Amino acid sequence: MTKRRVGIVFGGKSGEHEVSLKSARAVMNALDPAKYTVVPIGISRNGQWLSGGDPLLALEQQADQKMLGRAPQAGLVSETAIVQSAGSLPEQTNMAALDVIIPVLHGPFGEDGTIQGVFELANLPYVGCGVLAASVGMDKGLMKSAFAAAGLPQVPWQLVLRRDWQQQPEAVYEQLEAALHYPMFVKPANLGSSVGISKVSNRAELAAGMAEAAGYDRRIVVEQGINAREIEVAILGNDDPAPSVPGEVLPANDFYDYADKYLEGQTQFAIPAELDAATSEQLRAMAVTAFKAIDGAGLARVDFFVERETGAIYINEINTFPGFTAMSQYPKLWEATGVSYSELLDRLIDLAIERYHERGR
Repeated sequence: MTKRRVGIVFGGKSGEHEVSLKSARAVMNALDPAKYTVVPIGISRNGQWLSGGDPLLALEQQADQKMLGRAPQAGLVSETAIVQSAGSLPEQTNMAALDVIIPVLHGPFGEDGTIQGVFELANLPYVGCGVLAASVGMDKGLMKSAFAAAGLPQVPWQLVLRRDWQQQPEAVYEQLEAALHYPMFVKPANLGSSVGISKVSNRAELAAGMAEAAGYDRRIVVEQGINAREIEVAILGNDDPAPSVPGEVLPANDFYDYADKYLEGQTQFAIPAELDAATSEQLRAMAVTAFKAIDGAGLARVDFFVERETGAIYINEINTFPGFTAMSQYPKLWEATGVSYSELLDRLIDLAIERYHERGR
């Protein structure tokens, strides 16, 4: 059997750089070496393309030093030692020889349609959503508009421009307090993995939350907080997507934040979630509707709130390239549905090639 050459792209310029490295390591370890030849391709924080040697190790070492607040130590593999030619990746890695690419990238410049556009121009099959779906799924403001057009219920929310907040902060606070009530969640519009998200309970915390989110994006989404269970459904497929069983997030902290997702690991998950059959099927159907609303492809994870007092369901967001770490929900949800991690990757690669040929028609 001829092995497929699979390019794994990881790292990137977003605030989710470290998350990408964790996901890439897990994906590379899970790909069957009898079926695939893995070609690692790194992107540094400043946008350099890294190939040859061990770019994943180099970026992991840099990330470890950054987390510890240290200068790079002597003896560590450096970017410059493995950069073949910054900015000329296709020539150096013979991209045309790749059968498919898995862009294990999260956040801006990786999950927002930009890298997908590069692959489209290079005429390469790649796993996951296309340019349009990736960009709409990345921007929480546009995503929410697409959900509204599809008739999916959502909690009240407001979109604020960083410029407006910087120029008239008091007016923005008054606008938000008139439209919503505390607690609220303040989020950068274009980021994931709970990076830059704050739960705020008063004006002072709102100001701090806005400052935190504004450090990541020029568009800020502020949502109404509700007393709800957090339920997730994984999607797999192209034009005929299938939903996984629903799973419930049981946060160890006030909400499922970045530290607990990728550092502390104290949050528990109930898979499948304890739900009645009707609610479970409604969530699965809504997840498929959300995926189709953005014209999704390959994979996504759709997150919901189920209000504790009323049982009302609200869609929260869609993640077009959810984490693939050992602690990540997406592979866990499919495992509980009967699809193993390695089989999941096989299917995603097949779906990428199927989508590529469909576009070619």
